[in-house]
Amino acid sequence: MSLPTLQAAALLLDQRLSLRPITDLPAAIRPRTEAEGYALQRVLNGLLTVAGMGRQVGHKIGCTTSVMQKFLGIPNPCAGAIFEKAVLRRSARVPRSGFVRLGIECEIAVELSRDLAPAGAPVDRQAAGDAVGAVMASIEFVDERYENFRTLGVPTLIADDFFNSGCVLGDPLRDWRKLQLDKLSGATYVNGVEAGRGTGALVMGHPLEALAWLANARARHGLAPLRAGEFVTLGSVVETKWLNAGDKVRVEIEELGELTLDVT
Repeated sequence: MSLPTLQAAALLLDQRLSLRPITDLPAAIRPRTEAEGYALQRVLNGLLTVAGMGRQVGHKIGCTTSVMQKFLGIPNPCAGAIFEKAVLRRSARVPRSGFVRLGIECEIAVELSRDLAPAGAPVDRQAAGDAVGAVMASIEFVDERYENFRTLGVPTLIADDFFNSGCVLGDPLRDWRKLQLDKLSGATYVNGVEAGRGTGALVMGHPLEALAWLANARARHGLAPLRAGEFVTLGSVVETKWLNAGDKVRVEIEELGELTLDVT
């Protein structure tokens, strides 16, 4: 590990834990490529585990839809880690004060029943699906914890786990292969009003394409393969919705059930 990488990780750690909006890293220690961003992410996530966030138990994939790619000005997906202490189940309550700017996304998530990594050829949708043991509904917490995310640059956003701040997971459906994941409809309701709706096809044409992308991207960047028992949130079928204290959220995904969230 280089000294600049450790210095950058320490700065990001301090700003993230203190909920001070993250500012541009000094040029001398700023990651310049996505590969450098993922290398910095690995160091930062180790520090976050030591700081009390717990084990890395899951992964998030962001920027998997053309709408979000256009909005963020990023032409490809990006990924981050999800920590044990930031995973909630079914019905959750979170304090608005625990985030800089809290948003939520309506996502299909998968739980892996076997390790998933390229073996002589890139992982494709079929191989990705073969590694899935269960499918579930999820709410991803995203936190726009940046002074200006557009000036930070994609590599720094990647280093900081690409907006992720935890999730709510639904009950795992293990008999999922009868489902057409790309046809499943998901909806987000805020204070009883539908705020957005979409289908799994919005996520790279099929949600399992996102899982295949992640397996291949981790290999390309020299990261550990996806492991059995980990979960992956595959990307939102509804545009991000920003929340305030007092908001009540319900997320429904066809065949996978509903989740609720209260912001206090």
